[in-house]
Amino acid sequence: MVEKKPERITKPKKAVPAKAPKNAALLFLEHYYPIHYKAGIGVEDALRGGLLGRHQVAILWLIHSEGRQGRAMNRKAIEQSLSTWFEISGAAITKALRSMAQAPLDLVTLREDPASGREKIVSLTPKGEVHLKRMIAQGTAYVQRIIDPMSDEEINNGLHFFQRIGAVVDKLK
Repeated sequence: MVEKKPERITKPKKAVPAKAPKNAALLFLEHYYPIHYKAGIGVEDALRGGLLGRHQVAILWLIHSEGRQGRAMNRKAIEQSLSTWFEISGAAITKALRSMAQAPLDLVTLREDPASGREKIVSLTPKGEVHLKRMIAQGTAYVQRIIDPMSDEEINNGLHFFQRIGAVVDKLK
């Protein structure tokens, strides 16, 4: 009878990260640009819910993400942020805000800033708060359809990737 040698146990080698391709920026661009429009427009349409325009959704998102307690924001800050996202005039922002402040929408109020008679504060109305929650739920449902076929690792890597892009882009400003 031949005696079997016990198998030698070896420690797994640490994975060496793959080196990024030399044309990584071009490859990112070729993936990013179409995704920006395919997925980005899909998310935007889900947020719009067939009711609001692109600029109106962006205003609500800014109030939610950068405003005081997610409910109020100076009009000037809205204009500064939106002008980095869109080619948009102050008059177009005023028009979007006025339509959101009037019936049938009644999503925001515009009031004078006590610190500056020239500046306006844009605040969500109770109806605006409900609408914003519904808007976020619609956007979340759309994104859920995108991530459903992904593994936990892919989702976590994607979240990390977006967080890093956000941090890097903020530093480029």
